[in-house]
Amino acid sequence: MRPQAVTSSNMEISIIIPVYNECATIREVVRRVLEQPFAKEVIIVDDCSTDGTRELLQQTEWPPNVHILYHEKNMGKGAAIRTAICAVTKDITIIQDADLEYNPSDFAILLRPIMDGVADVVYGSRFLGIHRSFMFHHYIGNKFLTLVTNVLYNNILTDMETGYKAFRTPILKSIVIRSNRFDFEPEITAKVSKRGYRIYEVPIYYAGRDYAEGKKITWRDAFAALWALLRFRFTD
Repeated sequence: MRPQAVTSSNMEISIIIPVYNECATIREVVRRVLEQPFAKEVIIVDDCSTDGTRELLQQTEWPPNVHILYHEKNMGKGAAIRTAICAVTKDITIIQDADLEYNPSDFAILLRPIMDGVADVVYGSRFLGIHRSFMFHHYIGNKFLTLVTNVLYNNILTDMETGYKAFRTPILKSIVIRSNRFDFEPEITAKVSKRGYRIYEVPIYYAGRDYAEGKKITWRDAFAALWALLRFRFTD
């Protein structure tokens, strides 16, 4: 039996923000998240930042719906998301990166298929929407990994590696996340696909940054993502 549609009048959302060394952007990201017109809670997980982010989080006076959790050692994005999932309590969960590559003004677009009752999981595709044009090798890597995903899991995704994903919270809580780093993206895609959940894609605004601006994912993560796609096709 499929869940009923969640309407805007009764919908409450949890926003997970994994953060590592984003002192320059974290306040602005949270400000933009809090501006969105939805009842919400914000779960920030600091993954043992070393650039002053942790101190900034501790010293800032946050509203009551902002909750901050701390890792005592750096474990990776997937581990931070796993920590946050245990704390979310609302109907729908959105994963929001702590930089400014993804714009919280897209929340309404990301949530619409779930609100309409047609989707269980929604991916914000960087390639369907307005995006910065640069870093060709990243584009090729993303397209290759997405192609492998579609072949292995019978999907027609355009952007498996997107960091903007929304889930019905019970679905996200029901899945055991084993990946600690950026291989969270292929793992969660593999597991929601294998379980037959309805995945929709929507176009989003994407202001990608380069390594000088703080981008962290590297070519090594592409190999980890490929291994995760193959591994979770045949195991849990």
